[in-house]
Amino acid sequence: MKRLLLLLWAILLATGVSAKKPSWKYRISLTDKAVTSYSLEQPEAFLSPKAIERRVKQGLPIDSTDLPVCQQYIDEICRFGVKVVAIGKWDNFVTVSCPDTACIISISQLPFVRTTECVWTGGEIETGKREKIIDMEEETSPQKYGAATTQIEINNGHLLHEAGFSGQGMTIAVIDAGFHNADKIESMCNIQVLGSRDFVNPASDIYAEHSHGLSVFSCMAMNQPGIMVGTAPEAAYWLLRSEDNNSEQLVEQDYWAAAVEFADSVGVDVINTSLGYNVFDDTSKNYTYCQLDGSYSLMSRQASRIADKGMILVCSAGNTGSGSWKKITVPADAEHVLTVGAINKDRELAKFSSIGNTADGRIKPDVVAMGVDAEIMRANGIIEPGDGTSFASPILCGQVACLWQACPTLTAKELISLVRQSADRHDCPDNIYGYGVPDMWKAYKIYQEENGNTDAL
Repeated sequence: MKRLLLLLWAILLATGVSAKKPSWKYRISLTDKAVTSYSLEQPEAFLSPKAIERRVKQGLPIDSTDLPVCQQYIDEICRFGVKVVAIGKWDNFVTVSCPDTACIISISQLPFVRTTECVWTGGEIETGKREKIIDMEEETSPQKYGAATTQIEINNGHLLHEAGFSGQGMTIAVIDAGFHNADKIESMCNIQVLGSRDFVNPASDIYAEHSHGLSVFSCMAMNQPGIMVGTAPEAAYWLLRSEDNNSEQLVEQDYWAAAVEFADSVGVDVINTSLGYNVFDDTSKNYTYCQLDGSYSLMSRQASRIADKGMILVCSAGNTGSGSWKKITVPADAEHVLTVGAINKDRELAKFSSIGNTADGRIKPDVVAMGVDAEIMRANGIIEPGDGTSFASPILCGQVACLWQACPTLTAKELISLVRQSADRHDCPDNIYGYGVPDMWKAYKIYQEENGNTDAL
């Protein structure tokens, strides 16, 4: 055996191939923020003006979860030779990478460390490569929305647009796996992108990574009349990557948590995430039904806090409906979010659409939108049909942003409630359709009537 190992090593050296050393990533949960240098009386030192303005407008408190993780704690952890890869202030954690696990034992004994958990093991992260973009003439339609007509009309979102609410002044963050060629496709060059950030590999180019986020993004942001117009064509966007498509490990939830807090810091109003987790490469981390309670997973805890920060999260229910799991996936079990299932053009639930309820008996999904034969942009520049709650979520998300533009006095939680109230099964929700298909125009009318303004209706 020893000779065989020596022979293998010689072959590796001769061929110029180097053996990758295993590495680990650990989530270090902290006990407190006792030695912070920040004060809740001076939030401008750690929150952006937009984040503060959002809280003031909605009457939301700035609390200890908003305080940054104590730098002194981070510095002491780093003395053990680890590298910080994610920080989450809401849940008070630091995620680090290390070449061996011995240092984690020492870190776990620090007085301010509550728990440590391995969230990733493997080799180096690979970066993406671009696909070729096909240069072709788009077929135009006499209808404004082109290919996307049905998927907005099913929720009456087009009526909001006709009334002047197309997302102007609203900021949407898309947290996904990558936005392959979104910066190269000519028909997407008129979209207002405020910026991007990769939380998986900060050195990578998110436009050369996976194309899933591109397709999700297109459902909201496309603005080519007669070809394809999305559900929030006049909104501004942040494109954020938290999903590592090369593996399925818990650390992606750490990246996602950091991405959400970044979205808060730059003044985002609405977040779409078409990501969901229930099984992992390390099967010991797999979730069970009883853990779908909105608080067991880091991702769900983070998601459940988003409305308390004045933002709205719209997320996909999951595509496990026709498999053995069937249930929603994390973070679709979170509280105070809009979890979206998928229907076809005839308002029938897609076979793949995940069902509820949550472990603690809350209605899930919240609502449904078109996710069968939804028109999406591909990385090669072609618009074609796609299936998945991944597309139902952004189709609705864009309309939620437009509705909030039309109903600016509502808080995040009030708007979520209004969307549910407008749906066609509101009086008798279930664990399949939730509250049903939302009617965005009906929601707007309810808002106007409750505020004593019926002139515009």
